[in-house]
Amino acid sequence: MTEFMRVLAFAALPALGNIGGVLLAETMRPPRWVNGALLHGAAGIAIAIVSVELMPRAMDSAAMWAIGLAFIAGAIASLGIAKAVNGFSERAGGTTSAWMVYAAIMADLVSDGLITGAGSAASLELGVFLAGSQLVANLPGGFAASSNLRKQDVSRRMRLIAGVVITLPTFLSAAIGYLLLRSAPAEVQAICLAAIAGLLVAATLEDLIPEGNVPRPPRWSTTLALAIGFAAITALSGLIGGP
Repeated sequence: MTEFMRVLAFAALPALGNIGGVLLAETMRPPRWVNGALLHGAAGIAIAIVSVELMPRAMDSAAMWAIGLAFIAGAIASLGIAKAVNGFSERAGGTTSAWMVYAAIMADLVSDGLITGAGSAASLELGVFLAGSQLVANLPGGFAASSNLRKQDVSRRMRLIAGVVITLPTFLSAAIGYLLLRSAPAEVQAICLAAIAGLLVAATLEDLIPEGNVPRPPRWSTTLALAIGFAAITALSGLIGGP
């Protein structure tokens, strides 16, 4: 197996984590407040990926003004995704907020792939450790997103298709991270990571957390889930040596 194919195999790990969460959601029927808590856990994971991995890597190699502009560009890209999903939702039955949760998770998966590809360019061992941590992190996100669509009466077939389709960009971003960012100047790599951070933060704050509040889960459950999600990624990052 070539090194490039190994990188794509690594990228399958975060994708499998999301799909595994979807499959678990199809076999379990938790109360609505559990779904809300899981969405907050996924938000904690996303925030940790930005603050522990993406932004520290970006700040090491680019000027702060460039990072700020890239972050704004990423947030604007999130707005574009929201508008596209709104248009799709109007044709698919109006479940906009539920589909935007999938958009937020897809943004997370894109960053997973890019981090995996970029990490693999530096070291295959680092790449597989990053991908493995994301496999675990993506389980609650896939579970919560699929459960959320079920609450909106989206068909089981559509839920399964959506759970697989949103993982496909992971392989593309992993290929980009490995083939392009490896040979690009460090500043260009940093700007790309900052843009992904902007997209992920905007999608998380504007869509993931509000949707998690809809079933009105107990405050203790959402706070605990968010903190555990953040702490889990922080601990895994520490195990592999940090950014």
